[in-house]
Amino acid sequence: MSATGAEAPRDCRLCPRLAAYRDATRARNPDWFNGAVPSFGDEAARLLVVGLAPGVTGANRTGRPFTGDFAGDLLYATLTKFDWANGAFAARPDDGLILAGAMVTNAVRCVPPVNKPVGEEINRCRRFLAARIAALPRLRGILCLGRIAHESTLRALGAKLSAHPFAHGARHEVGHLILWDSYHCSRYNTNTGRLTAEMFEAVFGAVRAELGPEG
Repeated sequence: MSATGAEAPRDCRLCPRLAAYRDATRARNPDWFNGAVPSFGDEAARLLVVGLAPGVTGANRTGRPFTGDFAGDLLYATLTKFDWANGAFAARPDDGLILAGAMVTNAVRCVPPVNKPVGEEINRCRRFLAARIAALPRLRGILCLGRIAHESTLRALGAKLSAHPFAHGARHEVGHLILWDSYHCSRYNTNTGRLTAEMFEAVFGAVRAELGPEG
């Protein structure tokens, strides 16, 4: 499959609640991206990182996943540490950061109110996640950030949730792909100590050890 269908139209209207929220945000902040945020990274990626959804002042503002909020600071610093990214991350889509062998996307492409998409919205948006996975010919592994990303990815792959329970640091084999789980790198999780930088890096270390270096 080509990348066609792997990205939602910027003004996607599949989810009325999300479209209305995006419209209201655009009215207040017309210079923001305010659209379905496309995936970012290498079309030859061997690793796909799947988050939850854009943050209102993060990716919804900048138009790049995990860019403009705390979660991106931790994610891209860790990707860089394990040689999945090159360049300086400055929380701007024009900062010159390049992903090498990796891509970052979200289970839900549009910003949800209070960072909480509902089940119907997650289900509607899964067509783009499934197409994104299918459009990566070299893909070997997926790192899911949080339970919602984990469950939507499993459903996109046609796998049973009961056979692959979510747990931080867990590893699953689904067909020819390996899935890893991590708690989401949100400010809430890090502030409460549920996820530390060391815990996050341990997951990325396991991914890098198994997938090996680029080249």
